Amino acid sequence: MDQSQRLDYLARRFAADSERYRNIDVGRTDEEKRTTLRSLMNIRMPKPLAADTLRVQDEYLTELLAERGVVSATDLPARDGLAVWQGDITLLRADAIVNAANAQMLGCFVPMHTCIDNCIHTFAGVQLREECDRQMRLLREKYGPGYEQPTAVPMLTPGYNLPASHVIHIVGPIVEDRVTDALRRDLGDCYRNTLDLCGEKGLRTLAFCCISTGVFRFPKDEAAGIAVDTVRGWLAAHPGVMDLVVFAVHNDRDKARYEALI
Repeated sequence: MDQSQRLDYLARRFAADSERYRNIDVGRTDEEKRTTLRSLMNIRMPKPLAADTLRVQDEYLTELLAERGVVSATDLPARDGLAVWQGDITLLRADAIVNAANAQMLGCFVPMHTCIDNCIHTFAGVQLREECDRQMRLLREKYGPGYEQPTAVPMLTPGYNLPASHVIHIVGPIVEDRVTDALRRDLGDCYRNTLDLCGEKGLRTLAFCCISTGVFRFPKDEAAGIAVDTVRGWLAAHPGVMDLVVFAVHNDRDKARYEALI
């Protein structure tokens, strides 16, 4: 199969896999089929996928990644073990990237949403949601059926079809009306606990997204200061444990904000 054939195959198979959208028109152009496929992947509940479909999905995502272009974290200019990179974190090759998750830890179910949670799950493939669900099921067996992942407690999964070897999923603090000292501590703990996990697992290159600064409404300037201060302090307290920590940002303003801090 070439890439266009894989896309057509996957759009039709994912549609057939969905009871609600089994008879959907997947589209005629590749662009329409890409929208259909991503949307169906986004809304799909965690469950095993047929082996032949899974194989083609992995081939499709591997080729798509090659077309989009991979950036190696170790090639980025760094200062004292810190780097700032503006781009799509799903293209970054590192030992781990950080996903700003929600308390259900299953990814974003909104079709074609542009949040980092949606993007990471889309380009990792459906295996990622299934693995998150597996871990959450074990946690619910331990803590009860209503268990949700607490703020600042990281969960480690493979990266599957991402260039990053692993994904660290973490729930950031949610700002309701104002930033409190407790929320500031929680945000710092997100960075600190993620780095602790990397140290435990021997992961030496890590890329953080801007935790809690989207729909969780943490002010970006203050969040950046907490992020950089926390990471710098952790690295000073743990010399030689990490090779590189990257702050991955989306736009020029965020890039300038972090560059001024490091």
